[in-house]
Amino acid sequence: MAGLVFAAVAPHGFPIIPELSEDAEGALSTRAAMQELGRRCAEVNPEVLVVATPHGVRVDDTICLANVARGAGTLRWHGRQVEMNVPVDGRLTDLIAATARAMGVPIALAGFAGNRREQSVIPLDWGTITPLWFLGHGRNMVGHGDVLAPPPAEDTGPPVVIATPSRKLPRSAMLTFGEAIAEAAARDGRRVAFIASCDWAHTHRADGPYGFHPDAAVVDELVVAALRDSDPGRLIDLPEEKVANAAIDGLWQTLMLAGAMRRVPMRGEVLCYEAPSYYGMIVAAFVPLE
Repeated sequence: MAGLVFAAVAPHGFPIIPELSEDAEGALSTRAAMQELGRRCAEVNPEVLVVATPHGVRVDDTICLANVARGAGTLRWHGRQVEMNVPVDGRLTDLIAATARAMGVPIALAGFAGNRREQSVIPLDWGTITPLWFLGHGRNMVGHGDVLAPPPAEDTGPPVVIATPSRKLPRSAMLTFGEAIAEAAARDGRRVAFIASCDWAHTHRADGPYGFHPDAAVVDELVVAALRDSDPGRLIDLPEEKVANAAIDGLWQTLMLAGAMRRVPMRGEVLCYEAPSYYGMIVAAFVPLE
């Protein structure tokens, strides 16, 4: 089977990376669920991972795709750090861009430094590094302070496509872009996994950077229910006031998943939900219906 073979909603609170924190800042259940997500993804052997992150290179009124040869980044947490350097798949990036544009979605292609794609590298954000760490790329450089140890093994994870949406676009554009991902994956002919990198309500605690709002629990409950019902598309109707009150960053990427599911119907399973800090995290796995 080729095309879209797996999908996930995955958090990006990076203390869940084992090399950065012993206790995952209280999110040990999320860490365990991400390890299970990695096992399930590996079982279907994707050849390319498409990651949609809210924290990458944003271009107003477009969905921005990384038009580069590689992505590289560093995460630091309490004196520990990890680094990641991954190949970016140009062929599928081009196919998704062309398909989305033909469907009316504004697309930006972002490069950096070199004038040709093979000379260009883009910074990796925590919304990309965190899920990829559990999905085949967790063998990059790790260390304490400024001392990095060599990776224990060669990083052999699949190449990636990186997409970052502008929230100035209508929500419907995310659905269409998801359809474009599924169509491009089918045309590409390889096995493709789509990862919606999402943290959810950021207003669970008064001592957090966004303060407390009761809509945090309300919105997270609605999202968990939609994913358990394999119906992420109904989140398009989340009231804007509740979206703002809860300060979520996962809606846009999850609507891309809903769009992909229009072309490839999938069954979802929520592996974990918890909010041990000021923000909520959900791990959910989706596989095509047989």
